[in-house]
Amino acid sequence: MNKKIMETKPKFPLRETGDFFSDNILSFFKNLELNIDLPPEIEVMNPFKDKTTMQVCTQFYKKYYNNTNKRKMIIGINPGRFGGGITGIPFTDPVRLKKECNIDNPWPPKQELSSVFVYDVINALGGAEKFYNNFYFTSVNPLGFTKHGKNLNYYDDRNLQDGIKDFVVDCMKKQLKFGIDKKVAFCLGEGKNYKYLSNLNEEKKFFDKIIPLSHPRFIMQYKLKKKDEYIQSYLEKLRS
Repeated sequence: MNKKIMETKPKFPLRETGDFFSDNILSFFKNLELNIDLPPEIEVMNPFKDKTTMQVCTQFYKKYYNNTNKRKMIIGINPGRFGGGITGIPFTDPVRLKKECNIDNPWPPKQELSSVFVYDVINALGGAEKFYNNFYFTSVNPLGFTKHGKNLNYYDDRNLQDGIKDFVVDCMKKQLKFGIDKKVAFCLGEGKNYKYLSNLNEEKKFFDKIIPLSHPRFIMQYKLKKKDEYIQSYLEKLRS
């Protein structure tokens, strides 16, 4: 029987308004902690507890977010083991971190399928510098989950999904203060992630509108022959 999940509210001290976007992101990461009683066999991934990961994150966010520009939010599910679960940077695996962002890192050069697609989109939009100056990647739950050593999406376990709600809401509220354009957000995933995020947005009024995008993993795994068509769809929606 699953253990009862206790409600919790994370403590995220935000810096003074006016600080660079990067300062707020890094402060947010350093204080991320999910203090709930997880269902059996589910473990949380928190890469930000690792000193090396935080050093790499600092390099990345100081490089691309060291200003006060407003950005549109692109919201995934939760970090995976081979991308953000290692690097701390959503949809950026060690290979893309070095090749596309020119940031050295100590991790094995394993790639994540979602990261491959995302950086194809980023390059089609003019490259990392231009893209990150206009967009900010995050996830419904900024920390990842595993079960039996494999990635687990928050919505694949109902007790987990219900238990993280306060955490998810608090994380979103904190990130919206970084300098986010609240008129529109983009959701990666047109199914369960979009449904959950849409329902939450209807309740909490985070954004005026949420536009769904096909999930990169789905595209790379099942629709690879139509990848260029999906990239074009991304460009049209993100540019709109």
